[in-house]
Amino acid sequence: MRRKVTKAIFPVAGLGTRFLPATKSIPKEIMTLVDRPLIQYAIDEARAAGIKEFIFVTSRGKGALEDYFDINPTLEASLRRSGKDDLLEILKNTNMESGAIAYIRQHKALGLGHAVWCARRLIANEPFAVILPDDVIAAETPVLQQMVEAYEDTGGAMVAAMEVPKDKASAYGVLDVAEDMGALVRVKGMVEKPKPGEAPSNLAVIGRYILTPKVLQNISKVRTGAGGEIQLTDAIAEEIVEGRDVFGYRFRGQRFDCGSKAGFLQATVAFALARDDLRDEFIDYIEELLALRKAAQ
Repeated sequence: MRRKVTKAIFPVAGLGTRFLPATKSIPKEIMTLVDRPLIQYAIDEARAAGIKEFIFVTSRGKGALEDYFDINPTLEASLRRSGKDDLLEILKNTNMESGAIAYIRQHKALGLGHAVWCARRLIANEPFAVILPDDVIAAETPVLQQMVEAYEDTGGAMVAAMEVPKDKASAYGVLDVAEDMGALVRVKGMVEKPKPGEAPSNLAVIGRYILTPKVLQNISKVRTGAGGEIQLTDAIAEEIVEGRDVFGYRFRGQRFDCGSKAGFLQATVAFALARDDLRDEFIDYIEELLALRKAAQ
């Protein structure tokens, strides 16, 4: 019987320099998309997929991220006295049970592969997920849940995949496809940030992974790759070399790159328009802006 995926690694050690000066004092993962921080979207997605143990790979200056998941008795007591039960219920979703969450320090910024490798002792001999909070995906069924359901049939390693314009492929890890089965593709190779015009396809790896413990052993052996970093895609590609299955999964949903300012703004608009309590007022505002812009032309 295939072991269930119950552990997830969240690499959150990055400095978030593209969002300075905001990230001078707060971790990027705490920045809010409408009224929830990026990390909350990632946690909610993991919970929906059946994840029970949450492993954060952090760095110096991430104290606010750790505090976010702690209980705040003073705030809860104040809300209770005020009869704000709806807000109390929202807070419950931000609290993590004792022992469910662990923090590992990545002392040097050596890449995504190295960040995942830092959590190896907590993974032991189990399959695990990796979620990059920068990639926020709006989906009717959360993407990691989609992948876990597919993994129950396939086993092996699996990466979320999305078709991107060919001229953008050099910004991603790209799949070399052996067999296209629709939602699933069997992978025969992976290239991290290929040179323009050299990508084997336009199917790019997006920040969701289901991996085997063997990938952690591969990371110990791989050399530095693109950008002088230890690349996770190189360790996954080693699985193919050694004859084990690697799949790409075309997820159903809309992905936003919240590691960029433009992507963050696009996600803010999309998520605001999806909210019943915000949609009408927000649409009115956008229409007013467009009318003013048109009148000024």
